[in-house]
Amino acid sequence: MQAHPRISFEDTSVAFSYKSNAALRKANFIFSLVNHPWISSMAIGSTKLALKLHLPVEGLIKKTAFDHFCGGVSIDNCDDEVRTLSRYGVGTILDYSVEGEASETGFDQTLEETLRTIRKAKSNPKGIPFSVFKVTGLANMELLEKIQRQDALSPAENEAYQRIQKRVDAICSLAHASGIPVLIDAEETWIQEPVDALAYEMMARYNREKAIVFNTFQLYRKATLQNLKDAFREAVEKGYHLGAKLVRGAYMEKERARAAEMGYEDPIQPDKAASDKAFTEALEFCVVNLRQMAFMCGSHNEHSNLYLTQLMEQHGISSNDERVWFAQLYGMSDNISFNLAKAGYKVAKYMPYGPVRSVMPYLFRRATENTSVAGQSSRELILIRKELQRRRSAQ
Repeated sequence: MQAHPRISFEDTSVAFSYKSNAALRKANFIFSLVNHPWISSMAIGSTKLALKLHLPVEGLIKKTAFDHFCGGVSIDNCDDEVRTLSRYGVGTILDYSVEGEASETGFDQTLEETLRTIRKAKSNPKGIPFSVFKVTGLANMELLEKIQRQDALSPAENEAYQRIQKRVDAICSLAHASGIPVLIDAEETWIQEPVDALAYEMMARYNREKAIVFNTFQLYRKATLQNLKDAFREAVEKGYHLGAKLVRGAYMEKERARAAEMGYEDPIQPDKAASDKAFTEALEFCVVNLRQMAFMCGSHNEHSNLYLTQLMEQHGISSNDERVWFAQLYGMSDNISFNLAKAGYKVAKYMPYGPVRSVMPYLFRRATENTSVAGQSSRELILIRKELQRRRSAQ
């Protein structure tokens, strides 16, 4: 069994080795801002108002939050960042993060851009080891909701759903032909079931030799751990490999509010401890069943990432096993990503890109997330300031 290197997420010289002093000072400014909820809220509100009034704020946004959390305004603009991360053993997942294009034309444009990311990855599989898409980038949400309710569809709706199936198949087919795994992002609970159905249909078609299509499992949902186990059992029965991306989840406030408003049982775990327990059990399940699956640990939680390295060691799984990946968002948790990569693990960063104005909803979520998640921005700040101090002392 391979001896695994000892992992420490405290080594800031490794964590921020790819950042210049200027980039590190910018990161310090951004996380100082989001570390104060009232300042962050005021900044978000002011930016939304400025965008609504068509004030010229995009240049300022581009030089601050956009540059920190996004790769570029187009796929080719991301090239330099992809190369930089690759030099440190960190892969890139190009994530076309344009939202709100809810029309057939918009869906087709998102399809074409997603196919472009796969072709880009095929030309550089080491630097861009995965592709990703959201089904809601290709489909009308109201239609997905109607399908989940099992309401009868009109002829026009049936045709629209067939177009959705064709778009999803076009992506997964190209991913399979190119040898580039593709991640299907999670959605809200009230449209997740048709997304799951599409994902498993694609797995049955394209995951015969190995996992190419990955579905996302949000462990902050009560039902998800069992769903993961059921999905694996179905994969075994039907003779394909399960691809799974494990995350805690992204829609908690929205899910709780909708459940309360509509009077159904809250689908979200009662507290963080329950989510953590489910996530830990999901990691254990995936490691034990690695014979017929591949998975990605999509987490900013240091304990979860460390625990997975320990599980891999206990089960004799090499740190560079292609079936086990770690992933974090670009601009966050570099102490996890870069220290794992230096120790030989498979690591990738989700790198959003797209026109500044179109990516703003994504940036607002990142700011809100870092403000609301207990200790997230504080932890980032402590590490950034530790590295700035280390560099000053080294001069």
